[in-house]
Amino acid sequence: MVTESSSTTMPAAKGVARTLAQYHQAVVGFLFGFFVILVLYTTVSGQFGSTNTIVVLQSTPAEQNARTSSPPRPSSPASAPNNSTQGISFLLVTDIIVHKDDVNKTMGGEHIQDNVPGTDKNNKTDANFDNMQANRTDQSGGQPVNNTIANVSDKMKEEELIRQELDQDDDKNDTNVKKDAPAPRKPICDLSDPRYDICEIIGDARATNRTVLYVPPPGERGADGQEWAIKDQSRKHLEYIDKVTVRSLSAAQSLAAPECTSRHAVPAVVFAMNGLTSNPWHDFSDVLVPLFITARAFDSEVQFLVTDLQPWFVDKYCLILANLSRYDIVDFDKDAGVRCYPHVVVGLRSHRDLGINPARVPRNYTLLDFRMYIRGIFSLPPDSVGIPYKAAASNNATDGKRKPRLMLINRGRNRKFVNIPEIADGARTAGFEVLVVEPRRDLRLEEFSRAVDSCDVLMGAHGAGLTNFFFLRTGAAMLQVVPWGHMEYSAMVFYGVQAKEMRLRDVEYSITAEESTLYEKYGKDHPAVRDPDSIHKQGWQLGMRYYWLEQDIRLNVTRFAPTLHQLLRTLGE
Repeated sequence: MVTESSSTTMPAAKGVARTLAQYHQAVVGFLFGFFVILVLYTTVSGQFGSTNTIVVLQSTPAEQNARTSSPPRPSSPASAPNNSTQGISFLLVTDIIVHKDDVNKTMGGEHIQDNVPGTDKNNKTDANFDNMQANRTDQSGGQPVNNTIANVSDKMKEEELIRQELDQDDDKNDTNVKKDAPAPRKPICDLSDPRYDICEIIGDARATNRTVLYVPPPGERGADGQEWAIKDQSRKHLEYIDKVTVRSLSAAQSLAAPECTSRHAVPAVVFAMNGLTSNPWHDFSDVLVPLFITARAFDSEVQFLVTDLQPWFVDKYCLILANLSRYDIVDFDKDAGVRCYPHVVVGLRSHRDLGINPARVPRNYTLLDFRMYIRGIFSLPPDSVGIPYKAAASNNATDGKRKPRLMLINRGRNRKFVNIPEIADGARTAGFEVLVVEPRRDLRLEEFSRAVDSCDVLMGAHGAGLTNFFFLRTGAAMLQVVPWGHMEYSAMVFYGVQAKEMRLRDVEYSITAEESTLYEKYGKDHPAVRDPDSIHKQGWQLGMRYYWLEQDIRLNVTRFAPTLHQLLRTLGE
């Protein structure tokens, strides 16, 4: 009985053991399969994430690099030393992938705010990665981050760099679009200055019969053109200066622009010769000084297109005009051709009456530079020679007996001296050699400039004749007789300031009411004699009538003598 029972129990135990072995194998297989599925899922998810980034970068050069170079792969389970390490690696990779999306969102927000990819953003990104890695290190119990995390971190940095390249490429695309579209054009003409209007064209400029056309490059042509009409002189408010037309052509107009009949390699300056010219002060203040400001920087490599050309002006100032430009002057009113230039200036720049502001001139020219320039053109002695009186004394040419020479300019119409012989005798008595002249419009400047240069003093009533002080030497004196009527301010603004700027001695003598012919004509009780301020308050026209046009001067030589004596002592210093 016992033997039979034992034989029955052994087969049963073997069946149970077999069943347990099969169950154990099934559990192990299930766990292994589950682990493999998890690893595959992690690997595939990382590859899909990289694939999505590459798709976004289709239009950038970085896409080609992404396609030709394999993305970093996560470590396989077989390469891990044990199962616990595998679990840690997987959890860290999954955690970083989740945080990577948050970081991408943050980066996107920074880009929208800054809108400029650059070093600052890279620094921020690197700091984010450093903080992230530090946090992960703390979570892993102070263990160093493994190669898988480093690979993912590098991939995230690479994605940020690629994103920046994409942003830059977008900017380049935007730039290309802007280049294809007509760019906003800078206005050719500047009408903001209170004294003058100026137009300046650099490019395809075509000049014909008081009109200057600008043909923009094809990429800058717009649907509409622009047009200006300006007075091409330094005084924009003079009524009797005809306007010159300046046009910037549209795209359609550019195609129909007149063909060039002549091409020039030098710039051109368009200006008017009329206005208040024929008065020497206005000749210089309105035309010659502004022309110097506008054209001197071209070093004679410029052509003048002149409107309202005045033959007498060209003849009188031919040396100055020929030095500023070595090319023939073009009568722009009669020229029927189409002259093409690379650079055209229409109008003359002017800073103030008979003055230059060095800060507004390319080479910082001053009025002193202009005076030296004029003296050089007329081949006058260099500035180092000194005034004639001192030069003669230093050379002992006349045993020290040479007297300083005074040029007494008498006006021909108003504000003229009515007792010239008496004034000249008084100057001689004071110790001067006197030269009396009455300038005319047809006076040859070559000869007259040498006569002025030979003098130590240029004397005259407030008026255009004093403009010849440009021919004086440094240290010479301008003696200005100021008429009655509170004209001291005008005397200083129009001549006195300029004389000082040019290193000349400025001497003024203001006459009394009794020295004015207004006293003889109207009597001492007339407002023009008794109260000049009341005349000026009624408007400049009335002041001009009495003090500029009707007044002449009968100089009191006795009262005037101390001024001459003081001037003589000053010259000898």
